[in-house]
Amino acid sequence: MFRRSFSSLVCLFFLSACGGDTPPDRTVKEAGLDPVAQAFLQSKKPKIVATTTILADMVRVVAGEDFVVFSVLRPGVDPHVYESTPGDSRVISGADLVFSNGLYLEPKLIKVIEATANPAPKVTVAEAGNVKPLKPIERSSLFTADPHCWGSPDNAVLYVDTIEQSLSKQFPESKAQFAANAERYRAQIRAMGAWIKTQIVTIPEERRLLVTSHDAFQYYGIYADLPILGSILGLSTEEEPSVKKITTLVEKVKKAGIPAIFTETSTSPKLVTALARESGVKIGGSLYSDSLGIEGSQGDTYLKAMAANTQIIVEGLGGTYTAFKAP
Repeated sequence: MFRRSFSSLVCLFFLSACGGDTPPDRTVKEAGLDPVAQAFLQSKKPKIVATTTILADMVRVVAGEDFVVFSVLRPGVDPHVYESTPGDSRVISGADLVFSNGLYLEPKLIKVIEATANPAPKVTVAEAGNVKPLKPIERSSLFTADPHCWGSPDNAVLYVDTIEQSLSKQFPESKAQFAANAERYRAQIRAMGAWIKTQIVTIPEERRLLVTSHDAFQYYGIYADLPILGSILGLSTEEEPSVKKITTLVEKVKKAGIPAIFTETSTSPKLVTALARESGVKIGGSLYSDSLGIEGSQGDTYLKAMAANTQIIVEGLGGTYTAFKAP
């Protein structure tokens, strides 16, 4: 009975994930540029494009107010399966500097960047710095690795290093500004990292296991000493979960006796909800994984999203949460 019902749910999940309603801003973008993109291209300030909301936030902090930064992906959009639009190419063509994550996080956008004739520097942050990626796997005869490197604050500091260096090379007249902004930001990230560890350790050791929608929290788990028990989807949300994999995960969750598992803000909650029901556990909350939240939300910056995730995990697994205060 379980196998049959879960198999049907998997099919329904992919029908809804790969088809269905058009995202609210998609129709406008296919017709050209939406108002945000138009404002970006019309700005008199130097223009920087980032593929994801996480990268765009980091770049904004380091660059400062004298530069305009545009995120191709909007809050809540999954970079793994995002379909690029003609407007994306136009925005990238108008940029003075382009940042992407790489490691197969946003494969279709990378192709758009590579196809653009714009001679501006194009920096793949996770690959340009000294980040050591996890889990090399083979995909289409090519080996790729876990792209969710920012989950470790140590790696986030390396992202900031690469962003600062790239900005300074492209805009040397503002080098001192970038250095000051980056140094302050690195201090905040390191403080947050130390705080995360103090929060996770409050979770009872036998409950210190994480289950999420897709395999996006390995770096976070290693950094925080929070083992990942499993996830429904793999490194990319476009990978299909097998009924066998989910059935095995249900048994793991039951055996571990953890009180909660977690959805993600940029993926469908359907399979995790079904997993929770079959395992007899609650949904502990929704985590920010591949995208930040909308402006004004609990996770509209990298620092806030990491703090929000930590709070949700700690409270969901029975720990004691104390609010983070950035220096």
